[in-house]
Amino acid sequence: MSTLPACPKCQSEYTYEDGGQLICPECAHEWSADGVEVAAEGDKVIKDSVGNVLADGDTITVIKDLKVKGSSLVVKVGTKVKNIRLVDGDHDIDCKIDGIGAMKLKSEFVRKV
Repeated sequence: MSTLPACPKCQSEYTYEDGGQLICPECAHEWSADGVEVAAEGDKVIKDSVGNVLADGDTITVIKDLKVKGSSLVVKVGTKVKNIRLVDGDHDIDCKIDGIGAMKLKSEFVRKV
């Protein structure tokens, strides 16, 4: 009898272990043995500066003064940004900052609140 847990995606009992990962042969879902889900191949996981996973609608705080290209404005440390939207590209986050307007930010310069 197998003591491995059933697949969380399709509930198959035929899971097997490969290193630190558990794998379902029926739906090809992979997850870690400690219960933390691994993103599918096509999904990009965006993390903040300390490793927290970001999602659409999160609230973040800027951790470094950021100069706004083409103007004399600066986004100050501690600026709180609500309701972010994650996008593909060099800058991972689309948001609106009070007093500045629409911005694109890199996730390495923010922290999830």
